This record gives sequence, structure tokens and C-alpha cells, in this order.
Amino acid sequence: MKHHNGGVAAKSRSCHHALLLLCGTALAGLPAMAMAQTGAAPAAQPQQAEPVAQPPANAQIINSITVTGAERLEAQTILSYIRLRVGEPYTAAAADQALKDLAATELFADYSIRNDNGAVTVNVVENPVINRIILEGNRRLKDDKILPEIRLAPRQIFTRSRVRADVARIIELYKRQGRFAASVEPQMVQLSQNRVDIVFEIEEGPKSRVRQINIIGNEAFSDGELRGQMVTKQARLTSFLSSNTSYDPDRLAFDQQKLRQFYLTQGYADFRVVSAVAELTPDRRDFIITYVVEEGERYRFGNVEVNSELRDFDSTALSQRLPMKTGDFYNAQLVEDTVEQLTDTAGAFGYAFADVSPRFRRDPETLTMNVEFLIRDAPRVYVERIDVNGNTLTQDKVIRREFRLAEGDAFNSLAVARTTARINSLGYFQENFEVSQVDGSAPDRIILEANVEEQATGQLQLSAGFSSIENFILAGSIQQRNFRGRGQTVGLSVNWSRFSRSAQVSFTEPYLFDRQISAGFDVYYRDLNSFNFLDNQRNTTFQQATAGLSARVGVPLTEYASLIGSYTLRRDKVTLDESIYFLDVNGDGIPTCEPLTASRFLCDAIGEFTSSIVGLSLNFSTLNSALRPTAGRSMQITADYAGLGGSEEYFRLRGRASQFFNLGSGFIFSLSGEGGVIKSFTERPGLGVDDVRLTDRFFLGEGQFRGFDIRGVGPRVLRQPFDETTGEYITDRDRVQDDALGGNAFYLGRAELEIPLGSGARELGLRPSVFVDVGALFNVADPPLSSPAQAVQVYSQTFDGRTIQTTSPQAPDGTPNTLIREIPPFREVFLGDTASPRVAVGVGVNWNSPFGPFRIDFAKVIKSVEGDDEKAFSFNVGTQF
Repeated sequence: MKHHNGGVAAKSRSCHHALLLLCGTALAGLPAMAMAQTGAAPAAQPQQAEPVAQPPANAQIINSITVTGAERLEAQTILSYIRLRVGEPYTAAAADQALKDLAATELFADYSIRNDNGAVTVNVVENPVINRIILEGNRRLKDDKILPEIRLAPRQIFTRSRVRADVARIIELYKRQGRFAASVEPQMVQLSQNRVDIVFEIEEGPKSRVRQINIIGNEAFSDGELRGQMVTKQARLTSFLSSNTSYDPDRLAFDQQKLRQFYLTQGYADFRVVSAVAELTPDRRDFIITYVVEEGERYRFGNVEVNSELRDFDSTALSQRLPMKTGDFYNAQLVEDTVEQLTDTAGAFGYAFADVSPRFRRDPETLTMNVEFLIRDAPRVYVERIDVNGNTLTQDKVIRREFRLAEGDAFNSLAVARTTARINSLGYFQENFEVSQVDGSAPDRIILEANVEEQATGQLQLSAGFSSIENFILAGSIQQRNFRGRGQTVGLSVNWSRFSRSAQVSFTEPYLFDRQISAGFDVYYRDLNSFNFLDNQRNTTFQQATAGLSARVGVPLTEYASLIGSYTLRRDKVTLDESIYFLDVNGDGIPTCEPLTASRFLCDAIGEFTSSIVGLSLNFSTLNSALRPTAGRSMQITADYAGLGGSEEYFRLRGRASQFFNLGSGFIFSLSGEGGVIKSFTERPGLGVDDVRLTDRFFLGEGQFRGFDIRGVGPRVLRQPFDETTGEYITDRDRVQDDALGGNAFYLGRAELEIPLGSGARELGLRPSVFVDVGALFNVADPPLSSPAQAVQVYSQTFDGRTIQTTSPQAPDGTPNTLIREIPPFREVFLGDTASPRVAVGVGVNWNSPFGPFRIDFAKVIKSVEGDDEKAFSFNVGTQF
């Protein structure tokens, strides 16, 4: 205090010293007085006043303080930061403290203090103003991810501490991305008017991966077995697609829990992870993780029983049904599953708040674990209210009609689970939707809540293309599965190209007149040209025009089964191009379909036919979702009879079934199979009643059977031309006319395993899978084949004002005909009519892309039959709205 108030004359210094001594004596007595007032009287210790720093005898008195160099700050503001005052002595210590105070403000790039005989000058160079913030070198993290973390901003004063803090924040961002080798170098670009641009030069570096995982203390299981239980994987050449090789501190803690869960399922109840250390390699590129574990002893189940306080439960009967038995190795996961099963069982009897808790008694001497499942008493619960929240488009009744419980009903956990599955199967809301349970107004009341998040229920598929064969190809379909929020399905599809045109309108009402009766109809028209390829050129075989109307009505039989009846009226017209396939072989001017140009089976297919079809379908499904099931099964059997009017009479039977298994950890395994048979009762001249018309048969290939081309499986006729230069028939598939005949029976089975990827791939909607497809198409009557030994010359003839093809060199009036082509010798070979299974294996990826659902498959055929047409790659794409 004396140092800062020393601006008095030298002649009064002795009085000043006396005053300080007097004050010191008085202050020294204050503690003693305080203790006397509180009653404490410790022995007084003599105190000596601290020596007060004295200014040097030759210290100059500050007469004035001047600030120079300031541009934005006022002089008085700068002086307020320091302790130098006019009238006080100027000392080196005071000047040094003033410089420290200026530095602490971080407002100045440079500063100095000069004393000229009491005239003190404070010279400052202010820090520049930030003009803009620039990021360079950042590719993995875009500007919009980094800039919000930077505290520096334009028009602020530049300070080094803020720059350092922002550098630390940027580096922390990269660490969260697993890039621990990232570095940031700030640069300052000087501009006019004391402004600067701050440039953060970022070196992102590689993503830090886990180079090695070491485990110390494990004896029962190998390092490889334990690493397989962890989410984090070692970086290897084979793991370049996995995101789990990057280092993540949160994942490290999760892996410790995974290790503990694994050991607990194997009976090691005392297992613990002693330590888990992640060390950064010297090059700061990778991590080495070391776990130290203590396995402990392995336990077996001892006495296992259920003790129920609920009056509806027999403890003895429940104990006998427990999955674990005395003597089995202890399994903590089995205990948790048993608790869940007992809770679900209690919920099925109306005890929504049943408390099932396992009690453990460990015996270290016998290495046994006794478990008692205690089911505490709880009141029966009733549904007080059902709330539906979050639906903006979908009407309440669309959701409420899927509930298997009504307000006032006794609570049933199985009914709640079924309700959840039915709402998920609608496909209108978020994945993994669950009906939540909230306490009601009383202990025996519960509120069921459906908190939904609506998602796109429309699907739009558009495609356009061009080829030298088809010219322009346009295809589009639009479907809304929740039309006007009423749960109705409306669809429209249109396809157009040079060789095919089709249009279809469909409508389905799942609850007709608000009753659980479904109804719908389809109206369609298809005009297509069947084709084959010869020398990579597309050749049209027959044209089929179909117009039809189909109506259907469905009623539920049980909670999981329904019956659907349908009626279809269809008109087909099958024709061949007369200018190509018709010949006048009798010379009478009347061309007919000739097997020399069109195979006999094509000639038999032409005509106009009417089909009146009655169908009945039995459906059964316990799938937890109709769109993307992960558990449950479904079956469908459909029988169609054509013959109630119309020209065709046949019976067709089809069936399909599928089963889904949730293997845990994101693995979904599915098995599916389908098959069908068709039998004709229509009498055809020369063919009998066993032959089904070509357009009514089954076909198998791309779209159903991966690994094969469109209609690439099953019976077919190959027309092999004779090569006069080699004297042999040509068997090269690219030079052979290939006509698929279809089949009267088929079967197809699939086994598929969906493989989970890392969190990044899941966010992108990628779901890869591996699959095996097995199937066959067979059972057709042997077609009549043609094999002319000599070339046939075809002439053009004008007859009755029209041009026809003929094999006669002259017209009936003797006029010579014009030779237009020659049909070389050929032979027709019938192949593929066998029930022998075809087998294909492959990998596929489902992707919820920005363009819509996308499916791509690569398949390898490992067993086929002569005549089959293979195709390794296929894909399909659409979009949603």
C-alpha cells in the first residue's frame, strides 16, 4: 500500500513512518481481542510486523502518463488495465507489473513503457481485427462441421489464446472421427487497416485404426475367440470394408462389457476385466489395445426354482419348465431370458407390472450357483386408455383397428406384442415401432400409447433408356399404400417400348365398411412381343395382347390366417408376324403358320382365348413386419380354376412359405420356398388334354431365380443351323435360336443370411446378404420338332392384291415369284425338361439409396442343366415419396 501511495514530500516521510508503526501495532492486537471475546485464551505469541517494501531513495515521481499507438481503444481504457498512476513513484517493479497487465489483456501485439524524468509513455500496437476464418486441407470433415466449433469470428479482436483453443477444438473433432494423427497449423495473413485472415491449415492424416488387440490372463479361451466377441476388430487387409477397426473410446468400454457377457454365459461368474489400456503408436497412426483379465472359476447351476406369489401360477410346474437344469454350466444370458419369459407369461395373464427377479446364492466350495426366480405379487391390470400420438396424415382409426386390446380389457402382453407387429406390418411408421405402456390413474390401470413417426408410404419407380433394339424404353409405376391416410392402397403402372406396352390400375381397401374385410380390384392391359436372340440380334417370336379384370375379397379366419377369394376375366390374343412365319406351301395362295419358320409349338400357341378364373387363397403369417421381417413365418396356398365360361379350362395350384430367424447381433437368417403345378382340361386337336397353353405355363429366371437370365431355366427348343463349311450343326448359344417353353411344374427354394455392417453402413441403409437359390422348371409335353435336311427357298408372291411368302417358284398363273431368302438346313433340340435342381450362390446388397430402394445381386451358378441361360448380375431400383 505504501508503494502505491508514496506521492508525498520527503520532509514528511518520518511522520509517515511513525503512522505506519502505529497502525501495525493496532493491527497486531486485533487477533488477541477477537479471542478474548470468544473465550479462548491461547498463549499470545509475539508478532513482528512484516517489512514494507520501500521505494528507492532516488525513485522518480510520475508526473504524466501518455498512451501512444492506440487506434481503436481509448487511452483511458488502456490506462485502466495498468496500475501506474500520476503522483506515484516510478519503479522497475511497477513498470514490469504494468507490462504483465498489458500482456494479460491479449489486446496488443506489442507494448512498451518509457520513462523520461517522470513523463511516462505507454506505447502499444493493437492486435488486428479478424476479417475472415479460412479452412484449408479439410476433406473428411466439411466446413459446416468445423466452423460451428470455432469461437473466433469476423470483426473480433485476434488473440493467441483463442486461436490455440480453436486449434484444440478442431483436433478434438478429428479425434472423434478416429483421426488421432490430425494436426492444425494456424496462419495469419496480414491485410490493410490492421486486419487479418486466420487460416487453419489442417493435415487430417489417416484414420487411426486398431493395429493389435492383446489379451493377458485368459486361459480358458484363446485370443482369437475373445477378439471375436468384441465389436472392435484388428485392422487387416480383409477388413477394409469394416468401420469397426477404427479406435473409439466408447467402443472400448463396450467391448469390456461384451467380454464380461461372454464369460458369464460360459459359467465364469467371477470374471472381471482388470484393466484396458489403449496406447497410441509412436507414429500416432494406430492404437494397440491391451486387456488384462481375470477369469476366475467356472460355475454350474445348483438348485434352480421358481417361487411365485401370484395366485394363478404354480411354482412347482414353472420350476419344471425352466430351461436350465442342475449341473449345467452357469449361463447369465439364460437367466436373463428366463426372467423375460416369466415376465411375458405373467403379462399374458394380465399382470402388467409383475416383478420377476432372480436371487443368486453362490457356493465357492462346490462351484455352484443356486438361482431362485421370485415372482412378486402384483394386481391384475386393465387397459384404461389407448392414446395415438404423432400421426398427422394417417387417421386414428387406421392405427386403432390394429390393436388387439380395447379400452377396459384385461392387459395381455401377448396381445400388445401382436399389436406392435401388426402396426409395424403396415409400413406407415418408423422401424422398430413399439406400443409403450404408461401407468394409469390407479395401480391396476395402464395406458397404452402408440407414439408413431410417419414415413413415406408412396413408392415411385421411373426408368428410361435407349438401345438399338428397343429404341426408347420408358417405364413408371406409382403406388400409395396409405392413400389419404385411410390405409388404402392405390397403384398405377405404365410401361412402353418398341416391343412391349402395358398399363395397370389397382386398388385395395383393407377394411371394407370399417369391418375386417379386405376388397380390391385390378384392371390391366398388356401388349408384349416375346423374343429370342440370334447373332446378338433380337427376333420377335409371338405377340400377346391381354386385357383383364380381377376382383378379390378377403376375410380373416384367425388372428394369423385369412382367406381371399378372387375372380379374373381375361382375354388373350396370340399372333405371329405373317410376313415372317407364314408360308404358302400348297401353292393355293393361302399362307399358314409353317414350322420351317416358326417352331411347331409357336404355331400351336396362336389364337384368341378367353379365361374365366376363380381363385381361392389361404394365407397365414406371424411375421413381425410385412415389409422387412426379422422373425416369424408366413405361408400361402392358392388354387385357381379356369373353366366357368371362357375357352380355357385348367387347374393351377401354387404355394409358398418363409421362415425368418433373428440370430442376434444383427444377423437375420431366412428360409423360403415356393412351387406350383398346372393341369389343362382343354381338348386340343392333335395334342390331347395334357398340354397347357404356352401363355399359361410357369416361367422361371431373373426376378425369381438369381443367377439365371429372364426365362433362363427350364424346357426350351434350340434351333441349331447347319454349317456347310464344317459339316456340323452350330451349337454356339449366341448363334442359336433359343425359345423358352415354360413348364407345368416348378419349385424354388432360397436360404439367405443378412449380415450386419458397422454403424456408418447402417446409417446409409446398406444391408448385405449371402444366399443360395435352388429350383427347377419342368413337365411339358414333348414338342414336335423340325429338322429339314435340305435348304428351303422362300419366294415373294403377289396374290389377290397382297404379298405373301411361298415355297413355290411361280404363281398359279405361271408368273415367276421373287426369291427373297433361303432357309438353311437346321435341327431343333428339346432340352431342359427335368426336375433336376439348379443351384446358384451369391451375394446381394439392399440399399435404401437417395433414389429409393436398390437391390443388386451377384450370383454364380454351381449346378445347371444343358440349355439353361445364366446371368451373373442383376439389379432393381425405385424411389419413395
